[in-house]
Amino acid sequence: MSDSKITYPFWSLEVNTALDEVNSSLSGLSSEEALNRIDEFGLNTLETGKKTQSKVILFLTQFKNPITLILLFAAILSFFLQDSTNAIIILIIILFSTILGFWQEKTAGDAVNELLNLIQVKSTVLRDGKEETVFVENIVPGDVVFLSAGDIIPADSLIIEEDELFVDEAAFTGETFPVEKKTCVLNKDTSINKRKNSVFMGSHVISGTAKILIMLTGENTEFGHISKNLKSKVPLTDFEIGVKKFGNLLMEVTVVMVIFLFGVNAILGKPLFDSLLFTLAIAVGLTPQLLPAIISVNLSKGAKNMASKDVIVKRLNSIENFGNMTVMCSDKTGTLTEGKVKVNNTIDYLGNESKKVMELAKINSTLQQGFINPIDQAISSIELEGFKEYDRVDEIPYDFIRKRLSLLVKPKDSNKNDKNTRLVTKGAVLEILKICSDVIDNEGNIFPISTKIDKIKKIYEDLSSQGYRTLAVSYKDFENVSVVTRDDESGMIFAGFISLFDPPKEGIIETIRDIEDLKIDLKVITGDNALIAKNMAKQVGMGDAEVLTGDQIHKMGDVAFAHNVSKIDVFAEIEPNQKERIILALKKSGKVVGYMGDGINDISAIHAADVGLSVNTAVDVAKESADIVLLNKNLEVLIEGVKEGRRTFANTQKYIFMATSANFGNMFSMAGASMFLPFLPLLPKQVLLTNLMTDMPSMTIPSDNVDEEWINSPHGWNLSFIKRFMITFGVLSSIFDYVTFAILLLLFKASEVEFQTGWFMESVVSATLIVLVIRTQRSFLKSKPSKYLAIASIAVALFIMILPFLPFASVLGFRPLPLIFYPVLLSIVVLYILFAELTKKWFYKHLGQFK
Repeated sequence: MSDSKITYPFWSLEVNTALDEVNSSLSGLSSEEALNRIDEFGLNTLETGKKTQSKVILFLTQFKNPITLILLFAAILSFFLQDSTNAIIILIIILFSTILGFWQEKTAGDAVNELLNLIQVKSTVLRDGKEETVFVENIVPGDVVFLSAGDIIPADSLIIEEDELFVDEAAFTGETFPVEKKTCVLNKDTSINKRKNSVFMGSHVISGTAKILIMLTGENTEFGHISKNLKSKVPLTDFEIGVKKFGNLLMEVTVVMVIFLFGVNAILGKPLFDSLLFTLAIAVGLTPQLLPAIISVNLSKGAKNMASKDVIVKRLNSIENFGNMTVMCSDKTGTLTEGKVKVNNTIDYLGNESKKVMELAKINSTLQQGFINPIDQAISSIELEGFKEYDRVDEIPYDFIRKRLSLLVKPKDSNKNDKNTRLVTKGAVLEILKICSDVIDNEGNIFPISTKIDKIKKIYEDLSSQGYRTLAVSYKDFENVSVVTRDDESGMIFAGFISLFDPPKEGIIETIRDIEDLKIDLKVITGDNALIAKNMAKQVGMGDAEVLTGDQIHKMGDVAFAHNVSKIDVFAEIEPNQKERIILALKKSGKVVGYMGDGINDISAIHAADVGLSVNTAVDVAKESADIVLLNKNLEVLIEGVKEGRRTFANTQKYIFMATSANFGNMFSMAGASMFLPFLPLLPKQVLLTNLMTDMPSMTIPSDNVDEEWINSPHGWNLSFIKRFMITFGVLSSIFDYVTFAILLLLFKASEVEFQTGWFMESVVSATLIVLVIRTQRSFLKSKPSKYLAIASIAVALFIMILPFLPFASVLGFRPLPLIFYPVLLSIVVLYILFAELTKKWFYKHLGQFK
């Protein structure tokens, strides 16, 4: 076999030569050989794609904070300067924090990978001579793969055989229209946009079927080369941008604090190396070291909870956008309606029942080999007495430009010498009218269509206003024709209408009301005409909905459209490329937009949305493009997912509120104490231990209960709010720290070790218990924390109270304090909690809500 790293011009090979090139056959590979080739070529994934991170790399990323690395270096240096005990303690604390973060992120990652397996894209291959489905990433060179409409192309391949295969290759060529593929041999210098005998990873099947031979996989594909050259990254979500801005804020505060503290301690003549360690320890303490782990655990727990409600999250950071969604765009079929299309009737242009129209529609729907859809399934299932069977001769597949499907057929029992064929075309009424020159009634009378056009349009409008999805059927007879093209769709005879209906889902009115209660605007985007769309909106309780058609959108400028888009409830008669324009206009107006789609024509809109959603029954390319996949196409499922997304975001914010206020308060107190104390207020190892102890209860925050206020409306990152919260509650924390300083120095006449012990205890106990107050906007007595958070907080507080009496306390620099200190400490903490409660009430009243 050719070197796996070389891209050879396989499009210039005969099929048999290509099979020899990859050591395969028309019956495919054996299962054993496929496994061997995975070892040889690797998984069929891209370098820029999502890879499973090794445990070693995951562990090492816990040290990516530069301040932590500097502190580690300083601790090692301290070890060689004969202060080995302190150095070892600092290293142990850092290592313990690192292992804690690593374990949480590993567990979270494993859980998410299990969920993703539920919706991995699969392909049908020949293995051991039999058809079986395998994950796309397990496909190897030499595999023989079957394709049909909606399938993604798993790898670069040569076409063995095809039947009316049309592929979307916009990722490579920028070509809007599907590309027709044929079996042939091409010159090795043929450009990619002209390689009609090949299909490539990154594209997908629009219509038709094929059998292909996999030639190149993973990074060796054309798509792999493009991805590698562009080094493209997935755009950051609002959540990721918020975390990044928050990190920058903390870094700015940390740099200022480090420079100030080190300078003050140096000026006051304190030991230079101890001052450096102390300053670095404070910097570590100011940085929420476990924030990445907290976020990972929070998001993965949210993903698991959402999975239990039939919502599978493919990209964890999309959970925040999902929860913060303010506009949800969706088609009506299967979401607002049952998704079970039924035939109402078939009539001629006069409105009379017509068996001929039903027969023509059934022929067209039954024999078409394109994308399987509910309309063709409904028509095909109709039983017709005396129905004459036909053979398919040729097909012009449906596309979203023509909006019609044509089948060239001949009677099944016709004489072999009979060359007469009939072209049967079914599609959108207005598109069918464009290709018809005549119209026929039930009696067989034929008239020029121009004389009956007003009557035809009147019946179409009547059916639409009654809520029926209406298609038109036409036909044209040929002699001695076995191949047709789009040019043959002309001069046809208009046979009549077929009307269909899809009843509203049971309980949909209440469901839409529930969506509105979550402060989400539901907008329907449909290809149906305005009359059908308006009728449907009334049926599902959307009232007198504002409707805008695709033709009206086409005539509007970008500014005018962006100004009006938020007022529209239903977008009707929409072209596939207009869906993306609607999404982008809504985003430009400041909305967080979700889009749910399951078809080939939904891909660009799914990509454009803040949250791209699909369903497990969708075509492969739609599922692959989505951030979130629903296992049931049901708005009730979506509602539960939104609520879970908001719970997840709320709990992430709780940790940030706690970490910023408590840590900022402690660091501000240390900065002040350093200016008047002749010794360090806390030893470096004690600062790190403070940070570790206060982080312990935080690991249970993902399990915490969330108030209804967080769930009932969307919330986004608000850095200015976080700053105000950090300063307000940080200053309050510092006030009680200074009260503790005064009591220790003036009342207890504390020595250096006693001062450090007393403040360590007050700092950790107050920071641990204050979480129970700042975790909610309500009174902490009216908002119940989870049992894990409550137990962890109380357990850490009790441990800290007894820590000075433990045998190893002296190694940490602690000493038992007089028992009278404990009721004083308790009084300080109780007062702190009461004042925090009062401050919280004032804060939310005067400094605004978190939005």
